[in-house]
Amino acid sequence: MADIGETTLEIDLSALAHNFHFLKARLEPDTKFLGVVKAFAYGSDMVAIAKKLESLGIDYLAVAYVKEGVLLREAGITAPILVLHPQPTHFKALIDHGLEPSLYSPRVLREFLAIAEQQGQKKYPVHIKFNTGLNRLGFWENDVEFIFKQLNGSTVLKIKGMLSHLAASEDENERDFSLNQIDTFKEIATKLKNQLGYSPTLHMVNTSGILNYPEAQFNMVRSGIGLYGYGNHPHFDQVLKPVATLKTVISQRHKIEPGESVGYNRAFKSDGYRITATLPLGHADGIGRQYGGGKTFVTIKGKKAPIIGNVCMDMIMVDVTDIECKEGDEVIVFGKGNSAEGFANTAQSISYELLTAISSRVRRVIKP
Repeated sequence: MADIGETTLEIDLSALAHNFHFLKARLEPDTKFLGVVKAFAYGSDMVAIAKKLESLGIDYLAVAYVKEGVLLREAGITAPILVLHPQPTHFKALIDHGLEPSLYSPRVLREFLAIAEQQGQKKYPVHIKFNTGLNRLGFWENDVEFIFKQLNGSTVLKIKGMLSHLAASEDENERDFSLNQIDTFKEIATKLKNQLGYSPTLHMVNTSGILNYPEAQFNMVRSGIGLYGYGNHPHFDQVLKPVATLKTVISQRHKIEPGESVGYNRAFKSDGYRITATLPLGHADGIGRQYGGGKTFVTIKGKKAPIIGNVCMDMIMVDVTDIECKEGDEVIVFGKGNSAEGFANTAQSISYELLTAISSRVRRVIKP
């Protein structure tokens, strides 16, 4: 393979398009599609991903925090952007950039209403989040009347959307719990609709919800990890395509004799003659120390090379005894041919954590 020269995160926009179309095909014709691009688009490149999704016809985008939405607006993104976890200190910036907040508590509702009124807003679009079992953010079912009273007679805000979040949509053993969440959401939606006199856009399901609970699509769905190539199930992982592939190179090879050690604290001690390769990435790049000790592997020339010893800040060492390779050869850390989900599982982690941990110092390369 060609020498890529440095550690890079390759972002394949054609894979993103494939995943978008696969998920979109599972929706009813009138169901809107929201693409989640928070956390730098799951560790990739938020602007590049958002622009591609906008070109594909995405109905909505979502970020976690206001500054992420501001970055997208400054990059020219015009699609509606939902901010899932806005903080009151950033409400003015949110309004200035035409972002839509998810309001999840009495305090947040009151403070946003006050700032929107100060800014002279009329029917500013907001989404109201209800807690149906995740117990993370959200109003309770019995808050419907309170919400209506706060807005009754006011023309400052308009409830454009109502949302909740499934707690275990990928877990078949928790199906009854998920169905109960869906039923609770329906009941709250009916109460809110009756108070308002109109029906907001309803959205509840995430990627696994799209795949496992098609009856809960409502008016819109939200997909994050699925767009990036992972469906939280082996069957769907085979159909989806990883968007991000982390690549690096072999910096140096070493011949290790029996009894010699490799790396800090002599965490690896050789039981025979071995050949190791040192790679220019480490826990400062997002490959944590939990991936050392021979549990996890990278791929070189299509073969597995286990990570041995302790992961260093800027380097990892792998065993290449049975692989014909040379310094400068390409190494696939995860992505195409070596799933991020499988890589993460070796350390009892998940693809979300691995993907979003990749450091900003890793060069991003965009493939159309």
